[in-house]
Amino acid sequence: MSFYTQFRLFALVLGALLVLIAEPASATKRVALVVGNSTYQNAPLLPNPANDAAAIAATLKGAGFDVVDSRLNLTATDMKRALRDFADQARDADIALVYYAGHGIEIDGTNYLIPTDARLERDTDIYDEAFSLDRVLLAIEPAKQLRVVIVDACRNNPFADTMKRTVASRSISRGLARVEPTVSNTLIAFAAKAGLTALDGNSKNSPYAAALVKYIAKPGLDLRRVFGFVRDDVLQATGNRQEPYVYGSLGGEDVALVPSAKKEEPRPAAQNPQSEVRRDYELALQLNNKAALGVFLSQHPDGYYASLAKLQLNQIEAEDARIEATEKARQAEQQRVRLASEGAQRTDQERAAADLKAAENARIAAETTKQVAQQQATDAERKRAASEASIIAALNPRSATKNSAAVGSPPAAKSVQSDANAKITALSDGPHQVDLARTDVPQAELAKSLQSELSRVGCFTGAVDGEWNAASQRSLKLFNRQAGTKFDTKLASLDALDAIKLRSSRICPMICDHGYRADGDQCSKIICAEGSFLNDDNECEKQRAAKPAKPATAKPATAKRDDGDERPARQRRQAGGEAAGAAGGFGGAAGIAAAGGASRRSSGGQLFCNNSGCRAVNRGCHLEYRGGGGPGNDANAEVCN
Repeated sequence: MSFYTQFRLFALVLGALLVLIAEPASATKRVALVVGNSTYQNAPLLPNPANDAAAIAATLKGAGFDVVDSRLNLTATDMKRALRDFADQARDADIALVYYAGHGIEIDGTNYLIPTDARLERDTDIYDEAFSLDRVLLAIEPAKQLRVVIVDACRNNPFADTMKRTVASRSISRGLARVEPTVSNTLIAFAAKAGLTALDGNSKNSPYAAALVKYIAKPGLDLRRVFGFVRDDVLQATGNRQEPYVYGSLGGEDVALVPSAKKEEPRPAAQNPQSEVRRDYELALQLNNKAALGVFLSQHPDGYYASLAKLQLNQIEAEDARIEATEKARQAEQQRVRLASEGAQRTDQERAAADLKAAENARIAAETTKQVAQQQATDAERKRAASEASIIAALNPRSATKNSAAVGSPPAAKSVQSDANAKITALSDGPHQVDLARTDVPQAELAKSLQSELSRVGCFTGAVDGEWNAASQRSLKLFNRQAGTKFDTKLASLDALDAIKLRSSRICPMICDHGYRADGDQCSKIICAEGSFLNDDNECEKQRAAKPAKPATAKPATAKRDDGDERPARQRRQAGGEAAGAAGGFGGAAGIAAAGGASRRSSGGQLFCNNSGCRAVNRGCHLEYRGGGGPGNDANAEVCN
């Protein structure tokens, strides 16, 4: 072989090696497990989970995931096998994602996913028949870069209503519990906020699954923005009744499930340093926790965005203080009730009552501080958004012209248009501003909205004026009693408003005055039929016919008795007969005489009895008890004046 031929072969081999080296040394491997449980053996059918799982699986396959393991209607054994197999897939993967749709339940602060063959007759069966969320996190823990768990299992759970409690103190609440991942670069997304339930909607897919399909496979879209847009769409689709929530944190770099297509771009001009600060602030604002805001303030301790971050941090700290004060007030109430039930000393009970009052005052103060901090943060975000909009309008006259032309459009149309424009801007290649802060209403508006909702469910009948007075507090207390909630009645809160909005119909019974009965949502007058009257129980009762007078009988004048004394005389005769029954049967006359002795001055109503029978005492005569009694010996004698 000539040197030239050898050189050509060497060049070809070298070129092949260069091509291999040019390829990514380790392309990002993405794996996903998608589970949809619809057909439960011991619960009603859930139509949406199977459809949602199929839509999510198709989206991930279209996004180029290396493995998409889609499973439907898994029993406990099948679910265990699926998690074990997926753990092997995730061991050498860079990104691992699990999506679950079906029934879930929270017991003692732990979330469980329920297989289709679960019975859950007792609360302790959950440990044998279901899988905790920690088991799912353990399966994806080996992934190298990113771990994501999406749980669309916050629906109303039929097992919780029939499940027997083996321990009275064990808590079983609606929805799922708040969870914080212990492994970094892990996100856990719930279809609804902790403690609340998700809606299935009226279409083929649930509002949450439909929003996920829309955004999760956008190339280059940061995962935190994905869930932010999903939240906005679900809130709009459900009328603010369902708010998805994300737990966990990621680093400062954009993390996308689907990488953006690489393209050569001209070298960008030097960016304004303030843009980087704004971008960091927006990321911290999206996470909305103390850790993220603390990291931002450590990197940017001064400036405009640092002031905004401090307001957000004050809001979070005020909320934590409110929760702590509420818990202390609850413990003080329990202590007071315990001392009262145990019959403790008066000084101890008075001290417990004073502690309860102090804790309640602290709770009210913390609630007020939280609302003030929340209002300050909201106002600051609103001013920031307005300022940036004016700057954009000044830099882009064409956009300003469009905005001025839209002044005549309805407010709702402008809101929808601005929301859509914000999302389109975020999906483009530029890191523009998106206002993701939640807009909260002032306290008066909040009270007014709460009064309106309480009136809708039949718990409030007063004027909807925004004044949270005693009548409003009583109406919220009535709602707590009927719905089984424990909202604070002294202050109007967003949590109470959200809970009442979930009620689609009347929950408080209609209360009408005497003479009226509930008829739907109004009181109708009760009209009794002829011959009936309305009694004290608000019911029609038939009138009783008057007793006819007894006809007069031809009796001797001495046989007449005072009707008012008829019943007492009979009772005295019976009492006397019973008292002397052991004396041979002749004590009856003695008893009657003794009873009659109490009314000697008036002979009317006295009877003289012996072996021959009984007769009325003659007028002007009376009975005297002579003692004795027995056969042939009368104990009474008739004495006439």
